[in-house]
Amino acid sequence: MSELFKHCNELHLHIEKWQKLSPNLTVGFTTKNGGISKAPYDTLNCGLHVADTYNEVIANRTKLADVLKFPLENWVSGEQVHGTVVKNVDEEAKGKGATSYQDSIKGTDGLITNKPGILCTAFFADCVPLFFFDPITGYIGIAHAGWKGTVGGMAKEMIQKFEAAGVTKSDLLVAIGPCISGEAYEVDEHVISHISDKYKKKAVTPKGNNRYLLDLKQLNVEILLQCGVLRNNIDVTNYCTFYDNQLFFSHRRDNGKTGRMLGYIGYSI
Repeated sequence: MSELFKHCNELHLHIEKWQKLSPNLTVGFTTKNGGISKAPYDTLNCGLHVADTYNEVIANRTKLADVLKFPLENWVSGEQVHGTVVKNVDEEAKGKGATSYQDSIKGTDGLITNKPGILCTAFFADCVPLFFFDPITGYIGIAHAGWKGTVGGMAKEMIQKFEAAGVTKSDLLVAIGPCISGEAYEVDEHVISHISDKYKKKAVTPKGNNRYLLDLKQLNVEILLQCGVLRNNIDVTNYCTFYDNQLFFSHRRDNGKTGRMLGYIGYSI
């Protein structure tokens, strides 16, 4: 399977295929490289909600903003509470969460917009980045989905929000970005008990002793298909944040003390 996320430089990967469909579209995912943060957040930590030095995180974000040609004051991010709340954002949201975590959009893990000049952002270190793009209406979005958000139906909530905005779901393109892979994500019965039986066969591998391997990428694919997204319109990355340790932070691999990658999508003006 060819990789959707292509290297731009050491700082970030981008979805080149989508950008060819819409030249003003900026969409991608950062690596952990090319920044100034010190261990254990070395080096391109973009998360303000970890115990990194504030000025260094802002310097990292500013460097990325310059590379993307998308001013930091135009970034928008949600609080990310492992929920399924989605907000449709416009110009009034610009700057929310850009330089202060406390200023992020409260209780929100998913963002959509069709307005130019807004960069919708989300932060990751094993959880699933879900990217959305409708070439017909121009609506775009990004969602943060860990296991709680995934089993809670974050993908479904995003689809419903797009439909409410006038998007035809069969037109919607979806990309599942770098996250922890099924081979690396071992969980217990508590997690598995939250997954619908209709998805378990495709996404869960029993290991014995009430331990299981959970494929969050595949689980999100199954949920998207159930929602009416076409399989040919869903791309899944080959990258694993746990195993690709030269490229990405991993909350599980790094025992919780690590930085955050940034997923982003927006139209330049």
